[in-house]
Amino acid sequence: MTQKLKVYQSRWAMELRRPDGVERSDEEAFEMVAEAGFDGMCLDLGASEIEVAKATLPLFRKHGLGCMINAFPNTLADLQPVLDMAKEFEADYVNIIGQVMPFTVEEGETVVRHWMAMADRAGVPILFETHRNCITNDLFYTLQLMDRVPNMPICADLSHYIVDREFWFPIREDDQALIRRILERADSFQGRIAGREQVQLQIDFPQHQKWVDQFKAWWAEGFRSWKARHGADDTMIFLTELGPPEYAITGPDGFELSDRWEEALKIKGWVEEIWGAA
Repeated sequence: MTQKLKVYQSRWAMELRRPDGVERSDEEAFEMVAEAGFDGMCLDLGASEIEVAKATLPLFRKHGLGCMINAFPNTLADLQPVLDMAKEFEADYVNIIGQVMPFTVEEGETVVRHWMAMADRAGVPILFETHRNCITNDLFYTLQLMDRVPNMPICADLSHYIVDREFWFPIREDDQALIRRILERADSFQGRIAGREQVQLQIDFPQHQKWVDQFKAWWAEGFRSWKARHGADDTMIFLTELGPPEYAITGPDGFELSDRWEEALKIKGWVEEIWGAA
């Protein structure tokens, strides 16, 4: 058996949100993703109501794409309908961006363990994404949560913590050590390039190349750690997730400064190369 990489694309990232109103249909988006060789699509329930997202099930089946779900539960009970949906869609993971945000780590531990128990009863794999404006909003808080819940599964989207902590470049060694603790626990990864003041940078702009190189190095380190911790027949999922405006930066005309679809394809290629070399 051989460890495998699957690269997914985000349905939310396929939205255009152009000022002229031009938009892709789901059919167009799924067809593009399948033809580009992505292995699956991620449904983001922060960008779409659950019933609207459920309507895409025939497209997953038509195009032979795997499914991952990003969930934003506002209460402990809100996770259950997402777990039910995940079973219907045969989703690889439910990725939790929990909107229950306790002030203390002790309270956060209670929330995390509750959701983990719910997922275990449902038989649905879950991850907790490193993400702003949720239970893992802050890097320091999340590291403490991870210490208190040693089996807390992590999805590493490092872009949020670069902005959250305003890391200077080059990254100091003590900050690198903190990021390394995330990488050493991550079971899945998400891909966008951030800088200390912007969560999503244009990857071809010369002034951003130092951050591109830094993220590539982090992904390489994370992939090596993942391979060392997982079994010979396990599969790792990497999600490219370049969000539409206001994630994507626009000019005075309201149009984006770069082509996110082409950037997603480029990141997909980088990740496949890094995985092969890890």
